Amino acid sequence: MATFNSATRCKWGATILIFTALGIALADEGLNKIFAARAGAEFHRTQAEFQSDTNHSAIALKFARACFDYADFATNDAQHASIAHQGIAACRQLITHEPESASAHYYLAMNLGQLARTETTGALKIVKEMEREFKTAAELDGHLDYAGPERGLGLLYRDAPGWPVSIGSRHKARQWLEQAEKLAPDYPENHLNLAESHLQWHNPSDAYRELEALDALWPDAQTNLVGKAWERSWDDWSTRCDTVRKRLNEMSKPMESSKNNR
Repeated sequence: MATFNSATRCKWGATILIFTALGIALADEGLNKIFAARAGAEFHRTQAEFQSDTNHSAIALKFARACFDYADFATNDAQHASIAHQGIAACRQLITHEPESASAHYYLAMNLGQLARTETTGALKIVKEMEREFKTAAELDGHLDYAGPERGLGLLYRDAPGWPVSIGSRHKARQWLEQAEKLAPDYPENHLNLAESHLQWHNPSDAYRELEALDALWPDAQTNLVGKAWERSWDDWSTRCDTVRKRLNEMSKPMESSKNNR
């Protein structure tokens, strides 16, 4: 799942999503080319299907997800925004016919997140709509995409600027990220997001706890989440997990040194 962070120009983007849900960390150059080619092929395939039958719900959702995935590989803001707008339009059209579609609201929020990456001050307005759509999706089907709506809300609250600029809130972030973990405890990213968040919030003991839980579920998850569709996620999760472990090890060294000097 992607996350959103604020920069000096209030330009927000997926830095880790993920997700899938809200963004994925960059792989090495060779793997990135493979993932980009796959995402591009899926985008063009589903785009053609959607254009031939814009009223088919399943096709619209596949296209919306393909837009979200492919936008990560855009080479400039114009292309990025164009892809995101197509996913947004597909979701909005579906919602007019099926307002109770949790997936439509969910992928609308996800593609709005991609659009926010191309905006400056305009991202502030988009984030409010993302919050609303994620909440709607969570109310309709909180288990969707391994608690994707809750995961998205948690990351949004974590990384958006706080009041009065925007909706950022550590309390809400933790609440929603923990809810995602509760609803889908065997999904690696839900523990990983909390581990990273606790590091960001300077709670190393809580980060250790999440890392231990992640280590425990990792073997079964690798058995259950298999195939090409999961390769990019596993590459991302492995990189992020190693980063968390490295940071925790670095934080523990000064503590051990302090104990030894007593």
